[in-house]
Amino acid sequence: MDNLTLSSLSASLVGSEIVKLGGEIRERIRQGEAIYNFTVGDFDPAIFPIPKGLEDEIVTAYRNHFTNYPAAEGNLDLREAIRDFLESRQQLSYQLNEILVAGGGRPLIYALFRAVCDEGDKVIYAVPSWNNNHYANFVGARHVVVEADAAHNFMPTAAQLAPHLPGATLLALCSPQNPTGTAFSPEELSAICALVVEENEKRVGGKKLYVMFDQMYALLTYGDTVHHNPVSLHPGMRPYTIFIDAISKAFAATGVRVGWSFGPAAVIDKMKAFMTHLGSWAPMAEQKAVAKFLPQTAAINDYLAVFKAALELRLTRIYAGIQKLKQAGFSVDAIAPQGAIYLTVCFNLVGKTSADGKVLDTQAAVTAYLLDEARLAVVPFFAFGADEHSPWYRLSVGTCKEAAINQMLDQLSAALGKLH
Repeated sequence: MDNLTLSSLSASLVGSEIVKLGGEIRERIRQGEAIYNFTVGDFDPAIFPIPKGLEDEIVTAYRNHFTNYPAAEGNLDLREAIRDFLESRQQLSYQLNEILVAGGGRPLIYALFRAVCDEGDKVIYAVPSWNNNHYANFVGARHVVVEADAAHNFMPTAAQLAPHLPGATLLALCSPQNPTGTAFSPEELSAICALVVEENEKRVGGKKLYVMFDQMYALLTYGDTVHHNPVSLHPGMRPYTIFIDAISKAFAATGVRVGWSFGPAAVIDKMKAFMTHLGSWAPMAEQKAVAKFLPQTAAINDYLAVFKAALELRLTRIYAGIQKLKQAGFSVDAIAPQGAIYLTVCFNLVGKTSADGKVLDTQAAVTAYLLDEARLAVVPFFAFGADEHSPWYRLSVGTCKEAAINQMLDQLSAALGKLH
């Protein structure tokens, strides 16, 4: 077995850093450790259940024996429901042959990368961001990485992206963004769109520059934040934009596995061709259920009102707590939440010394200290492609109990107070 040779891709393949970290934390909790686990971008169903109407429709669909293969592109009734949902929620008009359904967003992202990218093609993405580095690696793309910064809420800017657009095949964007919980302003996204359209107008024949726009958290925005998308801001983006969306986050339905992509038919059709071989379809019963649920406008509005309020409460309370610690003189910070289920938090503690005399000489040591002393588990931006020395972290509230927030902040304060 030592001499077994596998593919070059498998040799370079790295598993999800977030899944690995989450698994390690869950194992420590299983063994009895009391940990405030803010690592996983998922929901505790006991705190955030899926909508009752969706649950009922899933049960009904199984009782009606919808257990056979679905249509390769997604069942007609579901694609019709998605078409109408997009029209009513975002004023986006797409035809049925421009919509593709799959078992969540991941197969769609993979199919898109496969459909438009050849080995050696330029793929542009900002860091921190979720999994773009892995998908680019799958297709042997040339990674063009833009380091976003705190001054711009860790969202890439048009000025940062502009030098890299010539010759590129795919630009990956996400808003509201995982891991940052921040969103594009209409001005910045419009400027990016103008650059993409201008770049494509220069290209005569050959490949175009496509934009993957991940809007998985589009319905989860807070305060004055409004979700914007490329096509609504700049209609000229329609031939070049492929959207990724799902019920996963908007309805706390990560395990239900129904996602969809929509965009130019020529690209969607090729993505469908890949999907027919992958077989990563959304289950028949879940498709039938979502098709019945999406038209229930009042029920969805009622659910989102309660769901979003609970998420926003957690995010804003933790944000306020971090700001209070900052005002107390601790080397911490946070960016005000705008969307998704994440808070961007800074622990700038490298060089500090713990009570037992150990110097926190790396960011990895800081992460370990937070876990061991504050019992706080968060994901470093390093896991999302940022520099290993970055002091910024993702904090996810999908499994956060409201009653635990003050306890966590008190524990964190005590741990910070032991450093000098």
